[in-house]
Amino acid sequence: MPQLTEPAVAYLAFKAAQKLYGKELAALPPNELARVERMAHQQHALEARVLATPEARDAMVPPVTRDAAMAEIRGRYASDDEFSSDLARNGLDESSFSTALERELRVEAILEKVASGAAKVSDTDIELYYLYHPQRFRRPETRLARHILITINETIAENTREAARKRIEEIAARLAKEPQRFEEQALKHSECPTALEGGKLGDLPRGKLFPELDQALFELNAGEVSTVLESELGFHLLRCDAISVEHVMSHAEAAPHIRQKLEQQRKQAAQKNWIKTLLQPEFQT
Repeated sequence: MPQLTEPAVAYLAFKAAQKLYGKELAALPPNELARVERMAHQQHALEARVLATPEARDAMVPPVTRDAAMAEIRGRYASDDEFSSDLARNGLDESSFSTALERELRVEAILEKVASGAAKVSDTDIELYYLYHPQRFRRPETRLARHILITINETIAENTREAARKRIEEIAARLAKEPQRFEEQALKHSECPTALEGGKLGDLPRGKLFPELDQALFELNAGEVSTVLESELGFHLLRCDAISVEHVMSHAEAAPHIRQKLEQQRKQAAQKNWIKTLLQPEFQT
């Protein structure tokens, strides 16, 4: 077990081991453990500088916020005992973990406070972004699709190739007379998890389905049901519920997305530049 005596460092190492390698600290080989420990110490040192800044004075974490974050993490475990055991294996207990978590949340609050000082995004900024990035707002043709799947499995009597073909053709015959029953037939007969939503596949651009299904879907008119199709999964029936033609988003459609993107970029830039100042020699002295 690594010797990380500072609980906050042990906490950061605990998180880094999971994020980078999906493992507990004790399960890391020496080279991975060394990397995790180095990262944890570096992050702890940087966080100490963040907490020493004037911006940190009013940055508080309400107990309810800390408790909610603690509950969310605890909820990832099957039981409280499993949670406590995992902490113990990583050199932590619930008290030190809670303290380290609160420290992390306080650092996040400080960075959010710094981000709030970023330059505001104006309507002109949005208009210019829209004008200079036209390809980002081009939307391809899509089809809102549903399907019914009958799988082929020669070890199951009702799913042998012959039986499966017969079943899908019987469904197709019913739908030829009453196409409005597609969702009901999907719920009753489809052997795909999408059956629970009436066979809904979603709004699909080209290239998302098996090639033979993709081609058929984009040849259908809105409201039309395909003939019986076959893929490596089995036999299918497709229905095209609606068609969205290729188009370029209008400025009004794109504006909220552009604003969100630019605001996020500016917040991240403000945080990055502020952190850079903390790494300058004059700050360290």
